[in-house]
Amino acid sequence: MAELLKNLINDEFFEHLRIKTAISLPDFNYSKFINLVYDKEWEKRELKDRTKHIASSFHFTINEDYPKSIKKILSLLKEVKKEPLTKNGLGYLFFSEYVEKFGLEHFEISIKAIEEITQLMSCEFSIRQFILRYEKETMEQMLKWSKHTSYHVRRLSSEGCRPRLPWSVAIPNFKKDPQLILPILENLKNDEYEFVRKSVANNLNDISKDNPEIVINIAKKWQGVSENTDWIIKHGCRTLLKKADSEIYTLFGINENPNYKLENFEITKPKVKIGEKLPFSFTLTNMNNNSTNFRLEYVVYYLKANGKHSKKLFKIMEKDLNSLESIEVKREQSFQNFTTRKHYKGEHKIGIVTNGKESELICFEVI
Repeated sequence: MAELLKNLINDEFFEHLRIKTAISLPDFNYSKFINLVYDKEWEKRELKDRTKHIASSFHFTINEDYPKSIKKILSLLKEVKKEPLTKNGLGYLFFSEYVEKFGLEHFEISIKAIEEITQLMSCEFSIRQFILRYEKETMEQMLKWSKHTSYHVRRLSSEGCRPRLPWSVAIPNFKKDPQLILPILENLKNDEYEFVRKSVANNLNDISKDNPEIVINIAKKWQGVSENTDWIIKHGCRTLLKKADSEIYTLFGINENPNYKLENFEITKPKVKIGEKLPFSFTLTNMNNNSTNFRLEYVVYYLKANGKHSKKLFKIMEKDLNSLESIEVKREQSFQNFTTRKHYKGEHKIGIVTNGKESELICFEVI
């Protein structure tokens, strides 16, 4: 089993932090700080709670007002940035938490700090609090950041204003009207770093959930501009593709009503244990008289704790098939429990989705 991320904030991290504070902040009372960190609740704290707690412990150890304390944070940051971080450097997320927790009343100082911190540890979560409090001012800064020399800062300008950023607070104003985001995405649509372009695509995907017409118009505008924009709109329209939106299907050359034959759809396990995988297979034949682009997905109806089923769609592939050409597909679906998905025993269902059309479902049991 993979190590829990929270456990990467460990003795190795704190030893690295001790060395860096000794160099950059010689008067810092590290003993007091570490005693505050390792309180009786430490072992119970999850990742984000740990980084928040480290930020508070650091603040109480410095015991100065924010304009002075953030200067010390930035001095420490400068020292930490002198060498690449290992995976145990995850604890430095507390820099971002520090600004969010203690700097919200100090806009100018905090924005400059975020610009520096995000080049080591992303501030995509903390910047959202500034958008919620100072929307106009923060978005003006984000637009400037979209042309920054650092690709980390450029990515922040997009990632930080996503309307529905996972594991963070939503931005209601941008769910309703994302117009302030669009100039930023325009500036970044051909960024040289995939890291940045992926954020643009994810931002578009967020927008599509509340304002599909805006994303459809952008997709039409960007299609064919470059390989970068073609990739971005395809990835950014993934929710619309899952919904089999007719305009998006047309844009990407997917036939809504192809003539095909789906055969030999079967699962090899009528019962699957939690933690196991469910193998399934099928054959698809193009019955059209010409080559046809097929978008293949499968749908799982998960049994939930309340006894109802929840639908989840998974992409298999997109493939052009010549007339009468067949393709055999074999896949496995994992039923391992994750933080984001817990499985429940009982009847589940699985089906194949071909260009938005769902096949007959096969029932199976999770035991």
